[in-house]
Amino acid sequence: TADHFFYEDKSFWGHYYECSSDHLDLQSYVKQCNSTQVEKGIWIVYENPNYSGHQYFLKRADYPDFQKWFSLCGSVRSCHVILQVSSVWQCTTLYEKEELQGQMLELTDDCPSVPGYINLPEICSLNVLGGSWILYEMPSFRAQQYLLKPREHRRFLDWSAVNAKIVSLQSLADLH
Repeated sequence: TADHFFYEDKSFWGHYYECSSDHLDLQSYVKQCNSTQVEKGIWIVYENPNYSGHQYFLKRADYPDFQKWFSLCGSVRSCHVILQVSSVWQCTTLYEKEELQGQMLELTDDCPSVPGYINLPEICSLNVLGGSWILYEMPSFRAQQYLLKPREHRRFLDWSAVNAKIVSLQSLADLH
């Protein structure tokens, strides 16, 4: 059985592809993706082949329009399923400067608005101590997204961002 359905048209119309595993290139299955249904698991979909470009995290839900997953276009060219995440302890430390320097904020729970907790003009580095985290460029877990696994991320380029604008973040374990 499929875990994820990709539809070429909005509202689950048109040609579709049933997917149950990772794909480096979906182009031969669907020309575009204007709606999608996730039946099981958490998926990362990418705007380009080979797991590159903007990435979007989709949990079990119906997305009748690509804007529902905050994409600017209906381009989904690769996908990756995230296996069940079970981390007893989630913790990350945010830093205002590169190399884990400057003012810091330690989080063990989701944060819908970093500016609501502390005045960090930018998050230039962070250390994921436990669990995996999704960073967002806007409040309330919206806009550009980045997946970070446990390790030191000494500059925002380490997580493939073009700037240090991180406004909200959530633990991947909380999405299941």
